[in-house]
Amino acid sequence: MDYTIDEVMKYLEEEDAKFIRLVFRDAYGVQKNIAVMPGEIKKAFEDGIPISARQIAGFEDCPYSSLYLRPDSATLTVLPWRPDSGRVLRMLCDVYTPEGKVYSSDSRAVLRAAVEKAKKAGLEFRFGAETEFYLFLKNENGEPTKIPYDHAGYMDIAPADRCENVRREIILSIERMGLTPERSHHERGPGQNEIDFHYAKPLKAADQMSTFKMAVSTIADRYGLAADFSPMPLPDMPGNGFHINLYVTAETGEDMAAMAAAGILEKIRDMTLFLNPTDSSYARLGNSAVSDRVNWSSSGESELLYLETYKGRTRVELRSPDAGGNPYLIYALLIHAGLYGIENQLSLPGEWKEGGLFLPASRKEAGVLARKSEFIKGIVPEGILNSYTKI
Repeated sequence: MDYTIDEVMKYLEEEDAKFIRLVFRDAYGVQKNIAVMPGEIKKAFEDGIPISARQIAGFEDCPYSSLYLRPDSATLTVLPWRPDSGRVLRMLCDVYTPEGKVYSSDSRAVLRAAVEKAKKAGLEFRFGAETEFYLFLKNENGEPTKIPYDHAGYMDIAPADRCENVRREIILSIERMGLTPERSHHERGPGQNEIDFHYAKPLKAADQMSTFKMAVSTIADRYGLAADFSPMPLPDMPGNGFHINLYVTAETGEDMAAMAAAGILEKIRDMTLFLNPTDSSYARLGNSAVSDRVNWSSSGESELLYLETYKGRTRVELRSPDAGGNPYLIYALLIHAGLYGIENQLSLPGEWKEGGLFLPASRKEAGVLARKSEFIKGIVPEGILNSYTKI
């Protein structure tokens, strides 16, 4: 819910809060923060808290030496792993220029613009996520190793599944933070886990993903473990995916998912750089039941897109993204691609099992496609595009 400044101040007092983390993200979705004392919160809401802009990935070309963080009161939450006395709270922030305008290269602003465009078209997008990560042991110096926490397999149970208690604490913690996890289980790889989220409106869904990755890493560290969301943590083992599920509905109640899916298929090569932003992303594509082709299926095998219709509603599942991507940019691009399909009344081609164009085979190839794409240039700010396409 949205709080007034007075309500926020009362909440800080009730929770005995001593520090408030004001959190924003760089171009890659990596959380950054500055901690302020309760007495600074009124200033944060009214004027913003300054940060050094050009030190942030994707903001290097910023024409201002300072940008300003303004908190979104709807994201106010306690960090549950911090002490009960002198608690630490957190609010996600939007980034503003010195003139008080939204900074165009803030990826949260990019997503807000996509949501507004969909709203004007009378369409609502909702996103769910299935996110995988490995848990590795640390060495005597506290540095991550590549030794898995267990050697359990798909949906195994304790005692083989040693990750069970870690997942449990992650879920209980993020629930206290207002997130809505749905399911969790051990994945196929040793020490590999998956936690899934209920559908949410785009901004909340992206906020959840951003918060989730931070929470997983923090709680794993408390267990003496390292969480690894990278696409291919171990050679010859399953990679980590960030499967995205979406529904698209018109104001009339009409299901628009199939046309949106057709738009996503048409634009997927252009936007792959943002769905798969690291060199190791491309080692995952084409391996471990992850498609490296532009295809779709209704049979739920290993195609890029899976469409399932149940009780009159169609769910679209996109399987290529990995968790190295920025969820704000990813969801924004999927909304725009979906709108493109709907506005042009595109139809899905026939189901492809083996065929279809290939996705980019490397980050360099993906960068060339993104840089040439008018679709991408119309959505992704130049500063972010420059950051992603640097080789």
